[in-house]
Amino acid sequence: MTWRQAVLLSCFSAVVLLSMLREGISASVGTMQAAEEASEAENRQKLRADELRREYYEEQRNEFENFVEEQNDEQEERSREAVEQWRQWHYDGLHPSYLYNRHHI
Repeated sequence: MTWRQAVLLSCFSAVVLLSMLREGISASVGTMQAAEEASEAENRQKLRADELRREYYEEQRNEFENFVEEQNDEQEERSREAVEQWRQWHYDGLHPSYLYNRHHI
């Protein structure tokens, strides 16, 4: 083998190694990009699930608050009616009734 053949062979080997190295780097970069995209998609799914869960619990809380408010209103109405019936039953007729004896502010 002459020195020219040795130089050409080493140059050819260097070109082959560099092209293989470039393909390996581009493949690993492509793999990393795919992994990043999958991670971003997974994060978007988690955020959406969190948002749906938050909306669900907010709706449940609102429904419960409305239910409690209705229950309190009904209890107040029953109590008011009971007090009014008690006053009418125990009215002795000697004094003005409660309705006419209110102090107006």
